[in-house]
Amino acid sequence: MRPAPSFTIGIEEEYLLVDRASRDLVAEPPVVLMERGEALCEGRLTTEFLQSQLEVATRKCGSVQEAAAEIVELRSALSELAGEFGIAIIAASTHPFGRWSTQLPTRKERYDNLARDHQAVARRLLICGMHVHVGLDDDEMRIDLMHQATYFLPHILALSTSSPFWQGRDTGLKSYRLSVFDEMPRTGLPEAFDSWEEFTRHVDVLARAGVMEDSSKLWWDLRPSTRFPTLEMRIPDVCTTAAHGATLAALFQSVLWMLWDLKCRNQRWRSYSKMLVEENRWRAQRYGTDAGLIDFGLGEVVPFKDLLDELIELLAPAARELRCLDELRGARSIIEDGTSAHRQVSTYEQAMADGADESEALHAVIDFLIEETLAH
Repeated sequence: MRPAPSFTIGIEEEYLLVDRASRDLVAEPPVVLMERGEALCEGRLTTEFLQSQLEVATRKCGSVQEAAAEIVELRSALSELAGEFGIAIIAASTHPFGRWSTQLPTRKERYDNLARDHQAVARRLLICGMHVHVGLDDDEMRIDLMHQATYFLPHILALSTSSPFWQGRDTGLKSYRLSVFDEMPRTGLPEAFDSWEEFTRHVDVLARAGVMEDSSKLWWDLRPSTRFPTLEMRIPDVCTTAAHGATLAALFQSVLWMLWDLKCRNQRWRSYSKMLVEENRWRAQRYGTDAGLIDFGLGEVVPFKDLLDELIELLAPAARELRCLDELRGARSIIEDGTSAHRQVSTYEQAMADGADESEALHAVIDFLIEETLAH
């Protein structure tokens, strides 16, 4: 019998830099900010494609609580440092009114190649996401559970949404970020493979053709990590509230434990076509938690709250094993309080109702995001 996977966890988050006075993006932040930030975060801070973005990554952690505590620490440290320069960080997947056309790329060979190969599609990537790594040490296990876990990705996306605005307009979508990111090649739901060998064979075809270096250029919603023996979930918007991010990490980790446990008992989650799961992905992107997802067994749309209650019950044994039951149950508070997308739109509409003009209302959204990014 194979040993149990490690189920270690790591979280990556991307943030936007905003000027505290204008609330606009900081297109060219001071070089010293990044230099001091890298030292302060002890190797857990990196640049992103645009200079107005930063990315943090926790160490390999033994629990969701440990990873969540690191995220809170990193947000706090970066916020304090950025404040010295009149800058704030916001954990949101789009800036409510920032313009991608005025942003400056970070000068690195990797980013230069990205811009050259993808042109305007890459230059529009003024978006931020959250990635969660869960340790699965066996290659075959990663491929098998990747396919099974795909079913749950729309549920996780719906709980994460934080990108309702794009360039000063309410898009009507709870996660407009995916609309931007899906213009890139090799995005969306992962392909299904029967084995690790089949997966690597497909990767090798594209690598030999020279269209990508390795599997790190597969930007799927869920993928085997190139650098680590993990499954990397990439579908969520970055959660404005750190506690909501911890809930998504707990949900994903618990899904993988549940699927592994089924496998140990010679069972597996039912496989559904990519067409069906993509429909739920779109519903999560468009409506978030508001309009429900399709229960494929019933053949009908079920309210998201009902689906979530079933999901928490299903995953509770896994969450107990992983010691993240409280974080898993925190999904109910996301429904009650609303995702960041809900609260951004509500903040905007309330400001307009109170007599603000559009610009002032969007500034109110930024103020909300600055405050909520530091909320525990």
